[in-house]
Amino acid sequence: MSSRAVRKLHGDSDLALLAPVEDDKESDISEDDGPAQPIKTKANLFELLGDDEGIVDDDIEEEEEKEDKKENTEPKSTGAVKKKRKKKKKKKANEKKEQKDEENNVDENPEDEIDASIREVNKILGPLPVTNGIMNTEEVPVSMGTRSLLSIEHKHLNPDNEMRRIFGSQVVRSEHRRKERRKNIQKSGWLVSPRPNWPPISKTGLSMTLGSSKNGYQYFNFEHSKEYQKVEFQFLDAVESYNPSNLISLVNMHPYHINSLLQLSEVCKMSEDLQMATELIEKALYCMEGSLHTLFNLAQGTCRLDYRHPENRALFLALFRHLVYIGNKGCYRTALELCKLLLGLDPNGDPICILLMMDFYAIRSEQYEYLIRLFNEWESHKNLSQLPNFAFSTALAHFHSNEDGGKKADSMLQEALIMFPSVLIGLLDKCSIQPDPLVASHPFFSASSHTSQPVALTQLVSLFIARNFSSWKVPEVMGWLERNVQEVLKRVDNKDPLVQNFRKKRLSRYQKAPRNIYRHLIMSEIKEALIGLPVELSNTPILSYDPLPPLDSIVSYTRPARQSRVQHDQSGALASFFQSLLPSYNPDAVADNNNVRGQGRGAEGGYMPEHANIREGIDALMNSMRDLLANVQSLQPEDDNEELEEVD
Repeated sequence: MSSRAVRKLHGDSDLALLAPVEDDKESDISEDDGPAQPIKTKANLFELLGDDEGIVDDDIEEEEEKEDKKENTEPKSTGAVKKKRKKKKKKKANEKKEQKDEENNVDENPEDEIDASIREVNKILGPLPVTNGIMNTEEVPVSMGTRSLLSIEHKHLNPDNEMRRIFGSQVVRSEHRRKERRKNIQKSGWLVSPRPNWPPISKTGLSMTLGSSKNGYQYFNFEHSKEYQKVEFQFLDAVESYNPSNLISLVNMHPYHINSLLQLSEVCKMSEDLQMATELIEKALYCMEGSLHTLFNLAQGTCRLDYRHPENRALFLALFRHLVYIGNKGCYRTALELCKLLLGLDPNGDPICILLMMDFYAIRSEQYEYLIRLFNEWESHKNLSQLPNFAFSTALAHFHSNEDGGKKADSMLQEALIMFPSVLIGLLDKCSIQPDPLVASHPFFSASSHTSQPVALTQLVSLFIARNFSSWKVPEVMGWLERNVQEVLKRVDNKDPLVQNFRKKRLSRYQKAPRNIYRHLIMSEIKEALIGLPVELSNTPILSYDPLPPLDSIVSYTRPARQSRVQHDQSGALASFFQSLLPSYNPDAVADNNNVRGQGRGAEGGYMPEHANIREGIDALMNSMRDLLANVQSLQPEDDNEELEEVD
């Protein structure tokens, strides 16, 4: 304990008994300064720890004690000495406060301080394996310099934090104050912060159970209660009724029914109302996050969901659409974190094939080291080099990292060009760059020489070019690409054996894309990649709330048969897609010029008018949705006399 703390506790008189005996000269000088001022004594020793002007660093105490002795030898008044000390203490307190404010500038939520502390502890201790819900106390080898590739950082899940870094905290804070004047009493989640106009969540009937634990991973499943199952059946009836009022009534009665929110979000996107589409997806995520199991940890990447269960698919679909909306706003770092979260739910199956887009968000957010590490650690069992997006993006990440003088980047780019030569001309055309005549006419890179490549490979190449071309449009990147194209042409002309080896791989593989890639293509809605879908998908209904369900789905409950239900012929994938999106879409009315009325189409046995079409169905549904959201009452009554101050 420092001398200043002892003086506060015991007073000057007690301290004199503990001090060594000094010479008479120093005693005489100290007595001339006047009687000692009484100091307030604190009975509790722990009160000294909470005193703002209490215990300070030892070096500061020693300096102050030296200053006290110096001041005792000089003829200064006691008040001047105290004033000087208070000034120093106040200055140091202000410096500490400013330093603390700078540390908390990015995340102003006090909960983030706790999360940061937990993350620091986890870095030191490392994650412990979980077996049957009980922590294993055995010692685990910890790699101090690495973290799991699928671990999540809380602060990067919030797009507002990234917006603060891009535009500044003042701009984002002002925008929030303008939009949300009323206080929101609902608890914020990791994924979504609830809006003030959202109704409170009561018992939705959606829950999660822990299935099993194995090798440190936990497997969970969403479950629907009996009441939720009834709402699900009503939703299916509303979709089949071709009547938008039935779906709107269902959302009005059950505002947190997940599939209804996903369905309406797609309709809003078709009508170009992206703000409402985004809000509906956020509402679905907020409901599902509130239904997570207490042991389900979003941060560690060790919790699994089986996509074969229909109840689990909604979380995959909502996260995918949410990260796309976030990425379209320029929040690429947040979108990358959501990709890691989505991939961590099922990294082996990857049901929506997130690996086809992770490289894009890693490059755009300048997370080059993460992309390189992901490629190096997963290449052995995922064959990431056989995906055009990873082959080119990893080379680009090495180029931006500028390691070993760019030799690794050059080597990987040349191998990517030799393996996927059809990328070059399409990429240059998308970037509006005219290729060199020698390159365009060379049989290895010419477009006519790649007509025989498998359709699945053409789709992957088209997807990569359409999504990633903006990252290659940079002048220095184009110069780097041009230099390596010339080197590839030399290797081709010199008959490098790698060229023939990669050609055999290219023609033997990619004969048929797996179902998860087709699901990704459909959900991404990139037109260039949708060309050449297999014929078998043309007769498969593509439902927006469950696109291309797995063929080995595990169904926990079935829909009861209804006598009044009429089976309708499916007229191709396009008709099925519109049927899933638009309850008012009537394929018979569009195909039949005589407008033959379907019998028993509506939920009440009615039918749509003769003039019903797609656009009117969208408009009717959107108007009903706007009325529904506008009439939602706030949870907290507004004060009519409250004046809304303009935020500077």
